[in-house]
Amino acid sequence: MAAPCNEAPLVVHLIYRLDFGGLENLMVERINRMPADAYRHAVVCLTGYTDFSKKITRPGVDLYSLGKKSGLSLGTHAALWKLLRKLKPAVLHSYNLSAIEYAPAALLAGVPVRVNGAHGRDAADPQGRNRKHNFLRRMMVPFYDCCYANSADMLEWNRTIIGVPAHKSRLLANGIDSDKFRPAAGDRSDAFFAAGCIVIGTVGRIQDVKDHATLVDAFVQLLDRMPEQRAQLRLAIVGDGPLLEKLRARVAAAGIADQVWLPGSRTDIADILRGLDIFAMSSIAEGTPGSALEAMASGLPVVGTRVGGIPEVIADGVTGLLVPASDPAAMAQALERYARSPAMAREHGAAGRERVQRHYNMNAMVAGYQSMYDTLCERKTSFRKNIKSCVES
Repeated sequence: MAAPCNEAPLVVHLIYRLDFGGLENLMVERINRMPADAYRHAVVCLTGYTDFSKKITRPGVDLYSLGKKSGLSLGTHAALWKLLRKLKPAVLHSYNLSAIEYAPAALLAGVPVRVNGAHGRDAADPQGRNRKHNFLRRMMVPFYDCCYANSADMLEWNRTIIGVPAHKSRLLANGIDSDKFRPAAGDRSDAFFAAGCIVIGTVGRIQDVKDHATLVDAFVQLLDRMPEQRAQLRLAIVGDGPLLEKLRARVAAAGIADQVWLPGSRTDIADILRGLDIFAMSSIAEGTPGSALEAMASGLPVVGTRVGGIPEVIADGVTGLLVPASDPAAMAQALERYARSPAMAREHGAAGRERVQRHYNMNAMVAGYQSMYDTLCERKTSFRKNIKSCVES
């Protein structure tokens, strides 16, 4: 089932939906940046994809949609099996719980290496306590060669709660392009916001797990806490998702529509970040948050919730401030500290960029994933001589 010796092995990335999001963005970055002579790539979407797919700039990356319906959808397993038999990949790389159940189909299709990544948990189960979901995760472990995590918090949960053995466990931290995401040269860009504004912003898919409602409530409280600067305060929530219209209605009902920017999905995130003063993350569950790393690389202080991998990224009181999840008052208080002290905001922002450059390097992330593929392919050659191409370059 391996690629011919004159062709790089194929990695099939199996994802629920290819749309605006941190997981999706970093997956695309890895595909674009991994050496072409190391691996080829294809992306299979269980449900579908949007124009976000155009961010894949590497030539020769095929995109497939299985049109999965809600529920068990046994036909999707059969469709994937059929597609994998046709593509003959060396590696199936599935992402999160939504794609974890398809490893048996890959095994039956003859895919020699199977990998699942834990990049975060759902809003309905932020602590990972859902017995049904965890039972499925445990049932799938034997079908995978590696179940990695992108944060130490998720790695420990994988090992202790799901029971992923050490030889199948690996930590692969996110990486950020600190050349693309960089501080504004001189004064902050005023391309998006009027001069003199104090702009708080966030970037991410508008869905339950991000809890943007808490951020909006915190901003309302911040306006009350800073009446003398109320006219200068702005909130930017950038991203698309199923709750966007509901969030717009919440903003309108609060009477703050003229101070909140909700543009939907954007492709100029690096430029937008250079127009912010403070970055905020109100998530109730996270892996390693790529959006926070992008903000830090852009020289912004980050106010984030104390959940999942966020405390691993944000050094409290050094690069940002940590607050409890679903606590608008605590978030408003933290945002006020930065709004009232631009000097502290700049100091923490500079420390955040240095932290990203030291610990969350994009090249290191890409190399880490390539090393995982290499190691697993080489290990499987002792049983499958026909995937020798995985370790030859």
